[in-house]
Amino acid sequence: MRVIFKTLTLVNFKSLRDITVNFGERTDITGDNAIGKTSITEAIPWLLYGMDALGSKLDPTPITYEAEETKVSLLLEVDGKELMLGRSLKKNKTSYYVNDVPSKAGEFNEVVARLFDKDLFLSLYNPNYFPSMHWEKQRSMLLQYVTSPVNKEILKHMPDEQRKSLSALLKKHSLEDIKKIHAENKTNLDKKYIAAQSKTKTLKEQLDYISPTVALDSLKVEESQLLKQIKEIEKVTDSAGDINRRINTLNTRISSMLAERDQMKDDFQRLKDEEIQGSCRVCKQPLIEESLQSAELEKQERIKKFKENYNVHVKLRKELEEELAELEYIDVSEQLEKVRELEQEREPLLQEIRNHGQYEQLLSQVNLAQATENETLKSLNESIFILDCVKAFKAKEAELQAEKVQALFKTLSVRLFEEQKNGEMKNTFEIEMDKKPYRKLSLSEGIRAGLELRDVLSQQSELITPVFVDNAESITSFKQPSGQLIVSRVVAGQVLKIEGVEAE
Repeated sequence: MRVIFKTLTLVNFKSLRDITVNFGERTDITGDNAIGKTSITEAIPWLLYGMDALGSKLDPTPITYEAEETKVSLLLEVDGKELMLGRSLKKNKTSYYVNDVPSKAGEFNEVVARLFDKDLFLSLYNPNYFPSMHWEKQRSMLLQYVTSPVNKEILKHMPDEQRKSLSALLKKHSLEDIKKIHAENKTNLDKKYIAAQSKTKTLKEQLDYISPTVALDSLKVEESQLLKQIKEIEKVTDSAGDINRRINTLNTRISSMLAERDQMKDDFQRLKDEEIQGSCRVCKQPLIEESLQSAELEKQERIKKFKENYNVHVKLRKELEEELAELEYIDVSEQLEKVRELEQEREPLLQEIRNHGQYEQLLSQVNLAQATENETLKSLNESIFILDCVKAFKAKEAELQAEKVQALFKTLSVRLFEEQKNGEMKNTFEIEMDKKPYRKLSLSEGIRAGLELRDVLSQQSELITPVFVDNAESITSFKQPSGQLIVSRVVAGQVLKIEGVEAE
């Protein structure tokens, strides 16, 4: 879209009482300081947006004289169609006009908004406006005309290993999600790896503490020999023990039987002395002769059985006494002492053998802990690698995007990103000329930089508007920008002069 200014009419606008400007392809505004050159260029943004050329609030009312109403109207041409816009301020009340028809503020603003975006128009109209915006807004405005590189394009410029890893992951997740997943993994695995290292170290220290000094086979041979000697002695002591225990058992039983014998003698004497009663022990009735004979026979039968039991008891006791007489107590104290000495000699060997078992068990734990540590480190390194891949991807994306943006400019350079200490790419925006940031450019350098920048915005947005160059006396020459050119120069001692030149 091409926007052309045709006629600007100012009535009581700041120091200008009544003036009409007929714009040409180039319009030169010259004169001494403080005679209204800048007021002419400020009238257009005030008409459209109620602000000055830098987007600040503007009071257009006269200062040096009294006026009832301030009015600005502009006849412009948009792609061959004329449009008259007007704004007036009377007693702090603003009135709007579209093609000389009074309009509401909303209707007027809608007409202007359909023509062009405010920030874009002011950036094209005044080369100093774009650098005055916040850097994030500058960046956003410029990047909206530059397509971001697609994943496939970025991956193509990355090393093989990084490209393979990210290509697979990007099929499932976005880059930001990949970063979140592996950032969390890294945090968890960092802690897990520290714990795994500590466990491995502790187990290794324990392993070193119980590390055997003698070979297990040698220990087993020596211990086996001692055990063999012990068992040989124990065969003797066990046999002797059986005999000695038998002797003790026999002595105990014989002693008990002797006591039983004495008791039996007493019992037998009482049985012999027992008298046959002439009456029944129960009913007390006198017994007949036949009953007395039966009682005597019964007593004799009891005496007989008692003697038989006594003889069996005596016979058994004599057999035991005969067995005891054939046995001889064996003293094994020397053998037991020898066994004790051998056991004392064997105990350190057994402890060393147990140490070997503990060592093998602990070694297994160390190997498992080391494997866990290695696996954790592997997983940690994988997440670190993926995070590095993400950083590399973003860095390459920034590089490719910067190249696309940089390709739009001829003399200026644009910085869109800056690398942080952690390798992350942070958004920024800086216009530079000859490696100097815009804020440090001289007035003439700033004008040239601003014109190149607004021409890039004009070309990318496909919007051509007039451009106003203030303080043109400070620059000897500059490239003709696209669109109408309005130039303001200070000429000492000269009255306000406006010359519109049409294109040849």
